[in-house]
Amino acid sequence: MFRRLFQDPEADVQTRESNHAPKSADHTGLGKFDSFNEIYRSGPADQTNLPYDIMKVAGMLASPHISSMSVESKRGSLMMALEAAGAEPKDIMQDAMVRQRALSDYEDCQQKKLRDFESFKAEQNRIIQEELDQINIEYLARIQTNINEVAKQQDALRAWQKGKQNELAAIAEACGYLAPPEAGGNCLVAALDRAARR
Repeated sequence: MFRRLFQDPEADVQTRESNHAPKSADHTGLGKFDSFNEIYRSGPADQTNLPYDIMKVAGMLASPHISSMSVESKRGSLMMALEAAGAEPKDIMQDAMVRQRALSDYEDCQQKKLRDFESFKAEQNRIIQEELDQINIEYLARIQTNINEVAKQQDALRAWQKGKQNELAAIAEACGYLAPPEAGGNCLVAALDRAARR
């Protein structure tokens, strides 16, 4: 009993966790996210070999040379650049759709990983809560055992005290018969009688 009371609580918790931990390997979570270029290359259709893609067009629009132009001027400059490079706008629009699809598919995959991670951790929390509840039950039972043992000792002392009172009453009665009649106020008899009545 004393060994259990004074053993290392952390070691006890680690022992319990090792006994009740899920058997499957730990979930790694989302991990490191792929770069956008990596996502595009692994997408449904790799368009990274186009002479002009949607990201190059986005880069051109961010250029300080045309960023201050009007919308029509920007459109005209883009069309001229695409025509000079022999790039078709429809191919670039297709590239934009493919990239959007690749990003959406990747996001869906990450969302599924997150849901799986949440479920895994929720199951771990459920197991931990069960263990915590069991520990609580065990320690409450130990506390109640201590309370019961104290009450038992208290009852034993009260029983002894009652026996003591009976013992002193018998002694006082015997002393009363032994004392001379003229010693009616015998101090010993009086003291024993008072002690027996406490």
